[in-house]
Amino acid sequence: MPVHFKEPKEMKEEPMEDVTNEDESSGSSDESMDGENANEGQEEAQVYLPGQALQKDEELAVDKSAYRLLHHAQSGAPCLSFDVIPDDLGNARESYPLSMYIVAGTQAARTHVNNLLVMKMSNLHGIKQRSDDSESESSDSEDEDDENGEVKPIMNVAPIKHQGCINRVRCTKIGEAILAASWSELGRVNIWNLQEQLSAVENPGLLAAYRNKCDKASAAIKPLYAFKGHLSEGFGLDWSRTEPGTLASGDCKGNIHIWRVDNSGASWHVDQRPYNSHAPHSVEDLQWSPNEKNVLASCSVDKSIKIWDTRASPQNACMLTASGAHTADVNVISWNPKESQFIVSGGDDGMLCVWDMRQFGPNGASPVAIFKQHTAPVTTVEWHPAEATVFASGGADDQIAQWDLSVEADDTEEPQDSVLAKLPPQLLFIHQGQSDIKELHWHPQCPGTMISTAHSGFNIFRTISV
Repeated sequence: MPVHFKEPKEMKEEPMEDVTNEDESSGSSDESMDGENANEGQEEAQVYLPGQALQKDEELAVDKSAYRLLHHAQSGAPCLSFDVIPDDLGNARESYPLSMYIVAGTQAARTHVNNLLVMKMSNLHGIKQRSDDSESESSDSEDEDDENGEVKPIMNVAPIKHQGCINRVRCTKIGEAILAASWSELGRVNIWNLQEQLSAVENPGLLAAYRNKCDKASAAIKPLYAFKGHLSEGFGLDWSRTEPGTLASGDCKGNIHIWRVDNSGASWHVDQRPYNSHAPHSVEDLQWSPNEKNVLASCSVDKSIKIWDTRASPQNACMLTASGAHTADVNVISWNPKESQFIVSGGDDGMLCVWDMRQFGPNGASPVAIFKQHTAPVTTVEWHPAEATVFASGGADDQIAQWDLSVEADDTEEPQDSVLAKLPPQLLFIHQGQSDIKELHWHPQCPGTMISTAHSGFNIFRTISV
């Protein structure tokens, strides 16, 4: 069984280096916190296995040797949705320190203090894997680096004031422009041009001037485009991967609208006729096909997954339906970018189901694989951008799991531990330490690197398993 990681939900000693944004309303930036050494003076650590009962006063702690990268970040108000912003720093980046950009949406306690946050996280150093012989010398060197501030991560944040909590945010690139779509709890979908904010996070002077401007009520930044035609708030939101500027949005009344950008690139035509086969049940997630520009997948509280052909009229566009895909609400889906016949779904029943689209038919479909590792609703799932058999999932059980469908059970070796024997061989790694996990994404330009958000903040990490 590959390595698992263990860490407390609320740690007394912080084992990660932190980047922190302390101002909930303005998204102020550039704060950082030193990491602390964990496990000092403790007894020899034992490997924790999922489902294993903890003794009284026993606490989980991170095993840094299981990670290549591990950082924690705070954004003030929780950001329950985010997306990775594509950048020009190159692909397949595996040399540390790393820099990356994300856009996130807050869910603050007060509606009028919510923000869309454009973040640059930089100076993200990897974890030095040490041999026992050089541990003392390496530790001294790391302590010296910490004192000099050389390994402290940095987060620059440029906020955009947003009306209402942000249910979901997704970004795309059209030409040279980086755009973000945000779903507001007030029932509106907005599109934002992020160029000014991306320029600001690159330069301290520009960022200070930008913040000063944002503090003035008269200087509120307006969206590039806004759609108020949904009948309620929603969560489903996805940009097409094959047709730049095309967007799908789905609401809690079961209506899906398709957006198409006009030639100016600054306005959209939104079809007022909804795709509504899920109605009146909420559309929880949407995913465009990775290789067919007119094909869209949706999942719903009605426990189904549907496949749509947007060339057809809305009343005839639903081509395939997997009814009863889960025993409860289907919360999230992800379309495999490398093997487009596969979709993975996660539901309130805690199950993960892998579907082969070639088996969808008029009588429904059965999943080709089912995993019941999560003990609470699955809230996020995503295929690896480059490895066709690898995906990750996260849920309300405060766990993120990494999976590899290519791994098969070794019948020649019987696990000695009864807990280990119950684990599926496809389970590579379990990451913990966040409270109420909401969303995760693989970074498409930094192989194996993941970012996740929860009520307790962001984690940026890469395990030794992927």
